[in-house]
Amino acid sequence: QLQIVESGGGLVQPGGSLRLSCTASGFTLDSYTIGWFRQAPGKDREGVSCLSRGGDMSKYGDAVLGRFTISRDNAKNTVYLQMNSLKPEDTAVYYCAAAPDYTPVHVMCHFPNGLSVWSWGQGTQVTVSS
Repeated sequence: QLQIVESGGGLVQPGGSLRLSCTASGFTLDSYTIGWFRQAPGKDREGVSCLSRGGDMSKYGDAVLGRFTISRDNAKNTVYLQMNSLKPEDTAVYYCAAAPDYTPVHVMCHFPNGLSVWSWGQGTQVTVSS
C-alpha cells in the first residue's frame, strides 16, 4: 500500500471555498489515476472527481459538476481539489485514492469503495455551515 495524505479540510460558510491537497510519500502520484471521494454521516461513499495519470481526462460527480475542479502539480507531487460555492450538503470526510494508471477515470469514480489494488488516505473533514 502506498502512503497518501489529504489536507486542507476545515469549516467554511456556505458559498465559500476550500482547496484540498492529496500528497504521497515514497511514490509519485503522476504514475496513477487519482480520485477524490467523500462520505457524509449515514451515507454511502461517493465519487467526487477523478483525474487521469496524464491529467488530460477528468470525471466529476453530478453533485459537484461546475463547482469543483481537480488538478495535478507534478512538481509538488500533489493533486488538488478546488471546491467553490460550497453547500451544506458538501459536508463530509473527503478521501484521496490512487489507482493503477490503466484505470479509466469514469470507472474509478464509479467504484467509491475502491478495489484491492487501490491505496487510500485517511481523509480530511470538510464542514460547510453558517
